[in-house]
Amino acid sequence: MIKFQGRILEMIARGETLEATAQRLCEDLGRLLPGLACSIVTLSPEETLQTLAAAGLPQAYVDAVNGLPIGPAAGSCGTACFTGQEVVSADIACDPAWAGYRDHILPHGYRACWSRPIFAGKPDPVAALALYYRDPRPPTAEERRIVDACVDLCTIALERHWRVEEQLRRANTDELTGLANRAAFNAALEALDCEQGGWALFQIDLDNFKAVNDTFGHHAGDRLLCHAAHRFVAAAHPNRVFRIGGDEFAVIVDHSATLEALETAAGRLLGALAEPVEDVGDLVRPAATVGIATCTPGDCNATRVQQNADFALYHGKDIARGGVIRYWPGIGTRMTRRMNAVREVDSALRDGRLLAYYQPVIHLETGLITGLEALCRIEVGGQIHSAGAFHEATTDAQTACALTRAMVRQVAQDARQWLDRGLDFQRVGINVSSPDLHSAGFFDHLAETMSANGVPLSLIVLEITEAVYMDDDAGVVRNSVAALRRHGLKVALDDFGTGFASLTHLISVPVDYIKIDKSFVDRIVSHRPSQIIVEGVIGIASKLGIQVVAEGVETAAQAAKLADMECMLGQGYLFSPAVDAAGLAALVKAQAARHDQWARDRRSA
Repeated sequence: MIKFQGRILEMIARGETLEATAQRLCEDLGRLLPGLACSIVTLSPEETLQTLAAAGLPQAYVDAVNGLPIGPAAGSCGTACFTGQEVVSADIACDPAWAGYRDHILPHGYRACWSRPIFAGKPDPVAALALYYRDPRPPTAEERRIVDACVDLCTIALERHWRVEEQLRRANTDELTGLANRAAFNAALEALDCEQGGWALFQIDLDNFKAVNDTFGHHAGDRLLCHAAHRFVAAAHPNRVFRIGGDEFAVIVDHSATLEALETAAGRLLGALAEPVEDVGDLVRPAATVGIATCTPGDCNATRVQQNADFALYHGKDIARGGVIRYWPGIGTRMTRRMNAVREVDSALRDGRLLAYYQPVIHLETGLITGLEALCRIEVGGQIHSAGAFHEATTDAQTACALTRAMVRQVAQDARQWLDRGLDFQRVGINVSSPDLHSAGFFDHLAETMSANGVPLSLIVLEITEAVYMDDDAGVVRNSVAALRRHGLKVALDDFGTGFASLTHLISVPVDYIKIDKSFVDRIVSHRPSQIIVEGVIGIASKLGIQVVAEGVETAAQAAKLADMECMLGQGYLFSPAVDAAGLAALVKAQAARHDQWARDRRSA
């Protein structure tokens, strides 16, 4: 008996499966008690019996037991699990508990059965161990002693199994939403059939999730994630939904009806999500973007499908936010370029190869410098590359934020040096994007960086495009910019006229400058519609107390036409290209010298 117990305990300690351990226990018990048959059944959540292990019993009987509901007259094991007490059927042929089941066992020569419920630390039975006898009789004292030890062994094995299951559940379940997590997703992908195909993948990313966190707090963001998870599960059924990190979800689509209409199925997900989440806030209407990729039989692997779905999602974020994009090969090429650009920019940031160049803003009548715009440049192999060369990288939110923060630090350092030299640069504009303004701590970083360098916020202009305000449903940008403006910071609405509802923005957005887009300036001399639009904007801006800057001024005729329209400020190659900090200092110093000479000439005259 000691050796028997030792073998079972060793299997438990080695981490053998519950099924293997239980089967070995039944077989060893049969050797200890020759002529007897043994079984261990467990109780399902539906309170039906499931055979865990058996020795000496015919398979037909084992199959008949599986799925048997427990009850007050459900054979020995079914009754023991129902009552929580041992059941001794000394003669199955006349025991009422076996009335509906005796024909399954008597033909096989077993006449008696004794079943012991197993609680394993639970208030109700979770399993039962049964001995079957070929003669009508109750168990002996020796059999009771042996079965007592076996019940203890079963309890140890079951408790260990539950601990392992709970560890696996935690390892594969997202605690917040209850969905399967990234680890479970990776395992599910590995298990998919890539030879026959017949499955697809949805990659889903919530839109403006950071804004919810920043506006209403992380508890509201958590509730939004839970709502999204529950809605996705309902809309995607019977396909599997995973939360793979942050505000990202995935759906493995392997149901035939769904595969026949993937875009429609993805649209159902977005439709289910679109209903407002009442307990998050009145302004929040959940939205998401979906990327789709399919597994093609004979030319497929799970890693490639996942990458393609990612490509489609990222492309959708750029061009069709809030919609559904299906992967096509051209997306992969574009995303490869984007990833290469991101790597180059990351490398430049690490190596200190990011540079701030400055283009002056000129008063069109006097020619004096009235401000600057800071423009990002990167040095590669001794050559200076403008933002256009690495624009693909800025579509990655994390990279865009890293670039802007590096620019803020560089501008603060350059401005401090100019102030120390007594150079009057008026103001300097810094371009910021939607990811910047929705990232936690950006405004604090801006204020703290300027303060640390002794640069007043009144010398800084945030240059923001209309798209940033259009992406501000929760009001995060408006509220944060308004707070900084109270400390003297100015705001310029950049590329004005290229977005939507521009005049509406003049009413709803705190703006100090409007920057007329170069596309209007290019045609300002001879294109009457452009002239009418620019004249109208200048007139409206003037009445609202907003200054207008014309971008991309390249000819004297353009500058003269703008001045005739009473546009006071301009920037472009006509006046100066963007130059580095030293070159800008030289421009400002030369301007100061010309102004001093002009003043001396006037006095002498």
